[in-house]
Amino acid sequence: MVPQYIGPLLERLDGLKTAFCQKDFLLTWEQSADDLRAVLLAAEVLEEMWRANVSTRVFHAGLAVSNFRDKSTRTRFSFASAASLLGLSIQDLDESKSQLSHGETVRETANMISFLTEVLGIRDDLFIHEGHKYMAEVSAAVEAGYQEGALPQRPAVINLQCDRDHPTQSLTDLLHLQKTYGSLEALRGRKIAMTWAYSPSYGKPLSVAQGIITLMTRFGMEVVLAHPEGYDVIPELEQLAGRHAQESGGSFTKVHSMEEAFADADVVYPKSWAPYKIMERRTALLRAGEARQLDELEKECLANNATHKDWECTDRLMSMTRGGQAHYMHPLPADITDVNCAAGEVAANVFERYRLATYKEAEHKPYVIAAMILLTRCERPARVLMDLIEKPTPHRRG
Repeated sequence: MVPQYIGPLLERLDGLKTAFCQKDFLLTWEQSADDLRAVLLAAEVLEEMWRANVSTRVFHAGLAVSNFRDKSTRTRFSFASAASLLGLSIQDLDESKSQLSHGETVRETANMISFLTEVLGIRDDLFIHEGHKYMAEVSAAVEAGYQEGALPQRPAVINLQCDRDHPTQSLTDLLHLQKTYGSLEALRGRKIAMTWAYSPSYGKPLSVAQGIITLMTRFGMEVVLAHPEGYDVIPELEQLAGRHAQESGGSFTKVHSMEEAFADADVVYPKSWAPYKIMERRTALLRAGEARQLDELEKECLANNATHKDWECTDRLMSMTRGGQAHYMHPLPADITDVNCAAGEVAANVFERYRLATYKEAEHKPYVIAAMILLTRCERPARVLMDLIEKPTPHRRG
């Protein structure tokens, strides 16, 4: 049986002024506050419906196409789970097995895969200034195909991580914090430390850190970005985080000390990323096909990383947080010292203490993605969900 409090959640969802339908979800800062609240509300309702064994099959046909241009576990399976949850069939576009590998244009491919497609999910996070640009190109292609009559409907394009933002992750994190503290309003004034942490690998995207600082500042949190000198994120997104903080009554500061960031923090988010300027150099070398210089750049970066092995989430640092009880967050997989690497982002005993909490954090992602799909496809998503609740069908029997 669906909990009674779902009714008020749907009423709140129905009362929000959103501009989702027949559009995309590419960057959180392009969406209104009501849009973001709608994602959280719809995700919460979908999660409760699933737990109550009530079918959430909004669609009885159609495709959800994914295009992962980088490796993925959680987001790949979350997208597939979200599609299945709503009744869509999942199809993964492997570019190496498509005509893209023979020179077919993005415009043509986007249209050819979209005739019966409701949503296109794309991950393109490896190259700075390229991932979001590619998603915008796909979006423009399907919009033109629809306007010209080539497509019977315009599929939504959803950002599953690009060079600028990781909206499915940051909104999953926001939902996790909302559930942890009881409401979005309860996040106001709480300090979250988004800190760089050591990793023995090179070239990790900046989009998780950028997604956190630009989203959490919209909800009145005191956001601290911490990293060693030279490990900057995209400057304009730091500026955007500052503007968000001014508008929400929160704060945004940057420090170069992990200890300073952890001091009295309510939430800590230690996660490695590659320096912005390094990612620019890397992209230029890749474009030029400079294999030898790429190897040299990687060696340079790994050596530089190794000078910051003390940027590790340890018991000592956790004891400096508010009451020594801060919430630890990570998008996973974490680099865990003496577990999957010799030295990494987080000490083994700290990660183990919070391991189940990080799994629960990740658990919300399929519902967040499903909410994005639902809101981009349906004019009255609350009414659609209420119809399913009023005439419930179990999604599993026995």
